[in-house]
Amino acid sequence: MVIATTDTWRRSSLLAFGVTVIRGRWFSLFASFLIMAGAGATYLFGVYSKDIKSSLGYDQTTLNLLGFFKDLGANVGVLSGLIAEVTPTWFVLLIGSAMNFAGYFMIWLSVTGKISKPRVWQMCIYICIGANSQNFANTGALVTSVRNFPESRGVMLGLLKGFTGLSGAILTQIYLAVYGNDSKSLILLIAWLPAALSVVFVYTIRAMPVVRNSNELKIFYHFLYVSIVLALFIMVMTIVQQVVSFSQAAYAGSATVVCALLFVPLLIAIREESIIRTQTRVPLKSNPPQTAVESSAVQDTQLAASKSENRPNDTPCFADIFNKPERGEDYTILQALSSVDMMILFLATFCGLGSSLTAVDNLGQIGESLGYPTKTIKTFLSLLSIWNYFGRIFSGFVSESLLAKYKFPRPLMMTLILFLSCIGLLLIAFPFKGSVYLASIIIGFSFGAQLPLIFAIISELFGLKYYSTLFNCGQLASPLGSYILNVKVTGPLYDKEALKELAKKGMTRSSVKELTCIGSRCYRLAFVILASVTFFGALSSLILVVRTRNFYKGDIYKKFRDEADQAALDISISK
Repeated sequence: MVIATTDTWRRSSLLAFGVTVIRGRWFSLFASFLIMAGAGATYLFGVYSKDIKSSLGYDQTTLNLLGFFKDLGANVGVLSGLIAEVTPTWFVLLIGSAMNFAGYFMIWLSVTGKISKPRVWQMCIYICIGANSQNFANTGALVTSVRNFPESRGVMLGLLKGFTGLSGAILTQIYLAVYGNDSKSLILLIAWLPAALSVVFVYTIRAMPVVRNSNELKIFYHFLYVSIVLALFIMVMTIVQQVVSFSQAAYAGSATVVCALLFVPLLIAIREESIIRTQTRVPLKSNPPQTAVESSAVQDTQLAASKSENRPNDTPCFADIFNKPERGEDYTILQALSSVDMMILFLATFCGLGSSLTAVDNLGQIGESLGYPTKTIKTFLSLLSIWNYFGRIFSGFVSESLLAKYKFPRPLMMTLILFLSCIGLLLIAFPFKGSVYLASIIIGFSFGAQLPLIFAIISELFGLKYYSTLFNCGQLASPLGSYILNVKVTGPLYDKEALKELAKKGMTRSSVKELTCIGSRCYRLAFVILASVTFFGALSSLILVVRTRNFYKGDIYKKFRDEADQAALDISISK
């Protein structure tokens, strides 16, 4: 009888531990990694844009217009931020899931001819809706994780946006395994897979009370090592797949390894919850039911603390627009948007991300204009995706380390990254043999590095109270820059060069279905302009460095340590 009771208690204890793991903040972080790993479908536009262009008969300007609406949807996340202010995280994730499937599924139906050819404005709406779902994933997973780990926000942003940067390469490996080398089917994959991930993990991602853990940074480095192994494996597979002809079984094997590596963080999450359980567990001779009750009481206390922590005060968020608090305190939405710091950051984002997005969207056509085969062009895009990841990881971890050790301001790293981006853009403007490989690496790295820096700077300067809305407002400059630099500059200049080629051959625009330019001059003037704009953005960022130098010399995370200590004291008292 005693043995049976013990076995029953052990099974109950194991079940309780499983529930604890799923409800814990480390499992929530693991779920966030998976959602972000599927949230980078917008970076694959260069792979399937050729299918859209050829199947629907678009010229480059029209294709760039689609690219703009993709960037518009991907970066205008104010709606998702405002929804997140008044609804639970699971609702935000479900909206994003529905939008992702609806937008990309309609594009797949259009490209495959399963529905009648849509008008251009309809395609623009489809891709804007599909891309906008990325903001709901960001707001649900990224913002929640930053609030759960506020003292490690740079590292957190680097990891989460790093998985998003890898997303393009991850989805490419999966689609090659599932559908073979059919880029139209890639559109179908990015319609259902990210949506499914959000639905599966929708209830596990939520705000929790801040808990101080002296071992926290070490755990994040374990996640980093796993993600680096994943990135290196994908990079090796990408290179090998260009040299060796892979069978469907080989693609399936590669995708299996990728998926297995994606689930290694789950083992780390289970390990950490086990350690926490061991540290807080009472002796075995104690009454097991009483332990469960105590555990439940602690969880209720933590939940109450979490709700109290995130409950807005009675002051309207639109009050005192011109009575701004000190940097680092909680700004209202309009206080932040009307501040000089945000305006400077907006300008730097317009120049930096606007130019980078233009380069990313045109990379497929750049390779085509320089005479590279389709297989090699996909290599450029995979390299860009992988180095996009390394850029995000670098800016997240290195900027956090430099800030902690040397008070190195994040805006200064932003400035250096923009100067680096200028070099990559000039390599496309003045190409030589193999320069596109190097340009893909530099542009991918600098593009990826900008995002965690922008998000971290916003959280540090303007606080976390309205971070859901503010970080989405901060990236509004990106689609504006993409529209002007991509649709109004790069696309028309490309078409102008293509028309010159037709004129030399004695042909007119109406005599060809697809307007194509071949040669190094196709993108030369456009990318000289992009490099100049990015250089101006770097100079703008220097102004923000000067304005915030005293702020970054101080202890910007002190209030979060105080809040965590107070929460720990409250929980201790409740016991």
